[in-house]
Amino acid sequence: MKIKLTALALLSIMLSAQPSQLNAQQLKQFTLEDLNFGGTNYKQMTPATKDYRWWGDELLRIDKEDIWLVDKKTHKEVLLTDKQKEQYEEWKKEQQPIAEIKDHNLFVGEHQLTIDGSREIVYGEAVHRNEFGIMEGLFWSPDHKRLAFYRMDQSMVSDYPQVNIFKRSAAYEPDKYPMAGEETHFVNIGIYDVEKDETIYLITPNVIPGGNAKSPAYFPNPSTSKKDSVVYFTNISWAPDSKTLYVQELNRDQNDCRLVSYDAMTGLFIAELNRETSDKYVEPLHPIQFLPWDASKFIMQSQKDGYNHLYLFNKDGKQLKQLTSGPWVVLDVLGFNAKKKSVIISSNEASPIQQNLYAVNVATGKRTPLDNQRGWHRGMLSESGQWLIDNYSEPDIPRVISLVNTTAKPSKTPLFEAPNPWEGYQIPTYECGTIKAADGQTDLYYRMVKPADFNPSKKYPTVIYVYGGPHAHNVDARWHYASRSWETYMAQKGYVLFILDNRGSENRGLAFEQATFRQLGQIEMQDQMKGVEFLRTLPYVDMDRLGVHGWSFGGFMTISLMTNYPDVFKVGVAGGPVIDWKWYEVMYGERYMDTPQSNPEGYEKTSLLSKAKDLKGKLQIITGYNDATVVPQHCLSFLAECIKAGTQPDFFAYPGEPHNMRGHQSVHLHERITQYFEDYLK
Repeated sequence: MKIKLTALALLSIMLSAQPSQLNAQQLKQFTLEDLNFGGTNYKQMTPATKDYRWWGDELLRIDKEDIWLVDKKTHKEVLLTDKQKEQYEEWKKEQQPIAEIKDHNLFVGEHQLTIDGSREIVYGEAVHRNEFGIMEGLFWSPDHKRLAFYRMDQSMVSDYPQVNIFKRSAAYEPDKYPMAGEETHFVNIGIYDVEKDETIYLITPNVIPGGNAKSPAYFPNPSTSKKDSVVYFTNISWAPDSKTLYVQELNRDQNDCRLVSYDAMTGLFIAELNRETSDKYVEPLHPIQFLPWDASKFIMQSQKDGYNHLYLFNKDGKQLKQLTSGPWVVLDVLGFNAKKKSVIISSNEASPIQQNLYAVNVATGKRTPLDNQRGWHRGMLSESGQWLIDNYSEPDIPRVISLVNTTAKPSKTPLFEAPNPWEGYQIPTYECGTIKAADGQTDLYYRMVKPADFNPSKKYPTVIYVYGGPHAHNVDARWHYASRSWETYMAQKGYVLFILDNRGSENRGLAFEQATFRQLGQIEMQDQMKGVEFLRTLPYVDMDRLGVHGWSFGGFMTISLMTNYPDVFKVGVAGGPVIDWKWYEVMYGERYMDTPQSNPEGYEKTSLLSKAKDLKGKLQIITGYNDATVVPQHCLSFLAECIKAGTQPDFFAYPGEPHNMRGHQSVHLHERITQYFEDYLK
C-alpha cells in the first residue's frame, strides 16, 4: 500500500535527503546528516554529540571524549591511542590564540583589545550587511601572529524602529538600517600584533587618524564628500609571509574595484595590483589565494570576461594568464593540491544546472574531472588537497558520498549511498526542461511537479513558485531537481507546480544577471510570462486557476505579477515582499538600482505603491513582524495604498520573527500558504 505524506513527515524526509553544504574552514567539521558512513560504529550516532573533522589528511569522528580515525582504505574506524590524542591536541593548539567578540568588543583569549564597542561601534563582525561575500570580521595571518579585523562605525545610520512585543510593556529595539541613497556606515580595518600587543589601522586615502591609545581608529576625511568617503572593504586576505594584507576596495557606486595591498606592520598603502571597472557594477566576492608551492603568485576570481573565472597573477599585480575560460561559471575554489600543482574547483561547465568538481593544472590550465560529470556535487578538501569528500545527488539519486584521491589518476572510494527515502510512498513526478526567455534566444530552466495520480486529460490548478532575484536560483540537477518539500505537499493535494529561473538569477554569466540593471522586476516579469505562455500550451493546466507564490524578492515578484497581469493570476501569496526599493538597504539596492537620486525613473517604474489600485485577485501578504532584511515598512505602506484605492489584500504577521520563519512558525507558515490556495484557487 502506498503511504500518503503529512507535512511534518515530508519535511523530515526532504531534510534527510538533501545534501548539506559542508564547512570549508581549516578545522573541517560537519554533522551526521552531511556524512553517514552506515558502518556499525555509526548506528547510535546523533548529530548533537558527534561530528567529523579533517586532521591534516586524516578524517576523524569525534564522539564526546572519544576520537575515531576513519581508515580511508578499509572504511573502518580505529580508536585513537593516547599518544595520537596528544598529537591531535597539540595540532589544535597551533590554531590558538582564539579571537572572539563579546558585546561588540574584540578579545584575543582573555585579553580585551577594544573598550568602546557598542551597537554603534562594532568590532570584528561582518560588515556591509554581509554583501560582497563578507561572512565574518576576523582574519588571522598564516603565522597566527597578527589578526586583521573590521571596525564599523554605524552611529550615523538611521535606526529602524523595531518593537519587541513580548515584554510586559512593548520595548523599542531598533535596528541600524542604511536605506538606498541615505547615509551609510563607515568601516576601516585594524591589525592586532599578538607579540607586540599593539593595534594599528590601515591608512586608506579617505581617512584621517583619530582615537586614542586604548582605542585607536581612523575616521572620514572631512576634505572628501560623504559619498566619496564610503568605501566597501571586501575579500580580505593575507600574504603567505603574514607581512602584507590584501583588500578589494569598492566605491559606493560599485563600478570601480581596486585590489590593493597594505603593510601589516604600519598600515601604510603599498600598491594597487588590479583595477576593474564597469558601466553597471563590479561585484567582488572572493579573496585572492596564493599558490601554496609558489608564494610569488596568486589566483584571483573575476567576471571581467563575462563569466566568473580564475586568473593567475604575480605578487606585483601582473596578470600572467587566464586559467579558466568559457561560457560557464567557476562556482567555488575548494583549495589546492600542492603535489600536483593544481587548484580544485567546482563549476557548471557540464551544464548550467549542474555543479561538478575539477582539478585545474595551474601550469597548463587543463581541467581533470573528479566526479561522474552528472548531478550536483559538493566537495570538501583535505589540508594537502590529496583527498576530497564528494557529496552529491542526481535527480533520481538522493545522495552518494565518496572519497576521491586527487593526486594520482583520480580514483573514487564509495563511502555511503543513501536508500531512496521515498520508497513506499505515493509521490509526485518531477520534471525539468527549458523554454526561451523573452529575448527569444536565452534558455531558461524550469522544474515542474505533478500529482502522483496525474491524469493528462484532467485540468489542474497550477501554482508558479518564483524567486527571480540575484544570487539565487531554483532549478538544479540534484535530487528531484532541487524541489522544495512544500511543492511535494501541494502536488499531493492536487496542484501542478511550475518553477522557472528567469534572467537576473545567478550562475549564468554577467549578461544574464545584469539584464535587470536599474529596473528590477521588469525583465524578470517578461520571462515569467513566457513561462505562463508555455503553461497555456499544456492541456492539463487550468489557466482559470493560476496562482503565484514567492518570498522576499519572490514576494516582490508575486505582487508585481498580480498587479501588472491582474487578469492572469487569480491567487497570490507574497512573503516578506520588497514594495519600493528606496526602502531597501544601500549595498544590495544601489548595486542593482543605483540610488533613488540618480535613477528616479527606475525607482518609480519598479515601485509597487502605484500598483495597489490594479489588484484584482486574492492576495495574501505575509511578513515577519521584526524583519530586519525587508523591513515591515514595505508591507504596511502597500496596505496603506490599497486602503486608498479600495483594493482588499489579506495580511498576516509573525510576531518576533525575522525575514524567514523558524521552527514551529515555519510549519504554521506553510500550512497557511497552502490553506490560502485551498480556499481561493482550488
